[in-house]
Amino acid sequence: MRYVRFLLPVFFLISPLGFAQTKNESTDLGKPFEADLASGGDLRMELRSGEFHIVGGDENKIVIHVTGRNADKANEVKVSLRRSDNNAELHISGGPRNDLAFDISVPKNVKLFLRMFAGELDVHGISGSKDIELHFGELRITLGSLGDYAHVDASVTSGALDADPFGINKGGLFRSFEKDGKGSYRLHAHVGAGQITLD
Repeated sequence: MRYVRFLLPVFFLISPLGFAQTKNESTDLGKPFEADLASGGDLRMELRSGEFHIVGGDENKIVIHVTGRNADKANEVKVSLRRSDNNAELHISGGPRNDLAFDISVPKNVKLFLRMFAGELDVHGISGSKDIELHFGELRITLGSLGDYAHVDASVTSGALDADPFGINKGGLFRSFEKDGKGSYRLHAHVGAGQITLD
């Protein structure tokens, strides 16, 4: 019992320090969502199917706006953000299946990991590494300077792969390419059925 009486105060002293590093936020998108987000960290996104435009900006925050003919039903869409130190995890789910578009602004210098089942996804202005996959749909990524990349790989199981900066234009089944460079960032892009455009 002496050890229990000793450990309990220690636990309560150190517990707030641990939990203070993590912040969870959940809400609907009936109004624009905004939260601070550190630049240079890891950002993981798990997105519902739909139309998404993700843009890197100069502010250290994440901002989400909803547009489209069903924007008045944005309160049916749920967003959850978990932040811990330099890492963040964003989930967007629910809402009408069609006629919604999502504009998401994030710090331009993040390491982005993103998964989405189906839809249209446009990623622009993010200078860090990117690991992005869709099962079905269209994926467009604006690369920026090719000299920033140490490795680039892209593939489609069925569809089209257009990467004009690398002189790549392929269509059909199991199309892919890889390139190595002298930079520090890595890009992985995959679509199961659909199209990848790198520009």
